[in-house]
Order: sequence, then structure tokens, then C-alpha cells
Amino acid sequence: MKVLLIKDVYKLGRAGEIKKVANGYGRNYLIPQGFAIPATPGAMTQADRIKVKATARRAVLNEELSSVAEVLEGKTLTFAVKAGETGRLYGSVSDQDIMEYVKDNFEIELEKRQIETEPIRELGIYQIPVHLTMDLIPTIKVIIHREGETPASEEKKAEAAEAEAAEMKFVVEEAVEPLVEEAIEGEEEAEEEASDAEASEAEVS
Repeated sequence: MKVLLIKDVYKLGRAGEIKKVANGYGRNYLIPQGFAIPATPGAMTQADRIKVKATARRAVLNEELSSVAEVLEGKTLTFAVKAGETGRLYGSVSDQDIMEYVKDNFEIELEKRQIETEPIRELGIYQIPVHLTMDLIPTIKVIIHREGETPASEEKKAEAAEAEAAEMKFVVEEAVEPLVEEAIEGEEEAEEEASDAEASEAEVS
């Protein structure tokens, strides 16, 4: 089905745009939640007016929330949790936990829909976008570490994993490069042989 967005919807579009969406998504979420209306001929005539108003409203919000974005950008949130030997959490860290942490530590109240993350169930470091507006999306770093250990322990693990991945990439590239060169040489030789064959056929003719 086609809908006319009357509010900005992350990963879908901005207010005033007409989008084709799954029937269930449109009828069960976008329209009931007030994000869109069916794209009827009558509604589509209002698209430009909605877009103009939304642009003005978005500019005001961007100005109002720019200071919030500056506070949140690059901030580190740490959660000490119980976890098994494999790093699997006994439970999870949810968007609600992140909201409460931000409120308690930075006096900023967020909504669940602004935090783009599924429940975190593994130890590690996560970069999580916070969607204040379509244009203001600061990123916070969330470190999930084991109780009794420090957040630095997870950062060291992450650094070691990155170093290992970089080394593995180098090894693979070193192994693949000769094969690529050999394949190129083989293609060039085949092209030369084909060209010689064509030349021979031309001489015979």
C-alpha cells in the first residue's frame, strides 16, 4: 500500500513523502500511530503543504536539540552484569536500561523509539545511535562488562579482536594476491593465443 507520511519516520522517509509499504506495517503501525495516512488522491494534494510545515518544524527541533546531541555524542555508558563463561548475559541490557542511565547521569529524558538497539545479551562494546531528529543522530558507546571486572577489560578484548581481524585480513590478502596475479596472467596469455590463432586463420584465408 502507499502512504503519505505526516511525520518523519526513521529509515523510511520524511514528512510529506509518499512511500510504498507493507500492508501490515501501514495499517497496523504507521497509520494508527499517526505517522502516516493512506495516499488517496485527496491526501496527495496535501503533500507539499505537509512537507513545508515539517521542514519548518524539523528546523526548530534541530535547534532545540542540538545541545542535547552535543552532550550525548561520544559518551560512554557502562553496565556491570552477570554473565556465563561464553560471555552470554544472565538477562539483557535493554533500551529501557539505557534510557534510565542517560536520565540518571546526564539528566536527559529519551524515548524508547529514539534508541536503536535490540536487547543486548552478550558482553562487549556497542555503538548505539540515538535518533533525536532525522538530522541529529548522536552515537553513544555502551560497554557491557562482567561484574568484578572493569570496563577496560572489554575495551582490551575489543582491541585484541580488531588486531586479530586486521592480521587475518592481511594474511588472506597476501595469500590471494598471487592467485589473482596468476589468473590475470592466464587471461592475458589466453587472449594472446586467441589473437595469434585469429591472425593465423586470416593468413590462411
